[in-house]
Amino acid sequence: MNIQIIAVGKLKETYLVQGIAEYVKRLGPYAKVQIVEVPDEKAPESMSAAEEVQVRQREGERILAKLPADAYVVALAIDGKPLSSEELARQVQDLATYGRSHMAFVIGGSLGLAPEVLARADLKLSFGRMTLPHQLMRLVLVEQVYRAFKIIRGEPYHK
Repeated sequence: MNIQIIAVGKLKETYLVQGIAEYVKRLGPYAKVQIVEVPDEKAPESMSAAEEVQVRQREGERILAKLPADAYVVALAIDGKPLSSEELARQVQDLATYGRSHMAFVIGGSLGLAPEVLARADLKLSFGRMTLPHQLMRLVLVEQVYRAFKIIRGEPYHK
């Protein structure tokens, strides 16, 4: 299975970089994982609604350019479908069973994802209604992907 995580912005916090690297290493026996960072749009603190749309659109264009045509795209969105860890594992397993060996998870910037990216998504996934920093979301996501593979294989993993 090929797992791609496309995220807006560059990680600067060492503890997040280290945590993500640890889970990517643990995923090695199960999947090939690639993390792709696309540049975030520089934006002032206070923007008009039109400026926010432009920021999302520019970031969205960068994301869409990185998505392979054959990828099953999972967009992380607050208004997406909430799944348990077991349900995510079933989703990953079903895709592999039916020959969809490339999954791309998309994490937007601080303003979220452009409508074009959401339209390209095969699944909109929510990790809950709380707002989390998009940098932290990368760590949470890669941990859940690792957990999914442990569940699929029936291997023990802490709860």
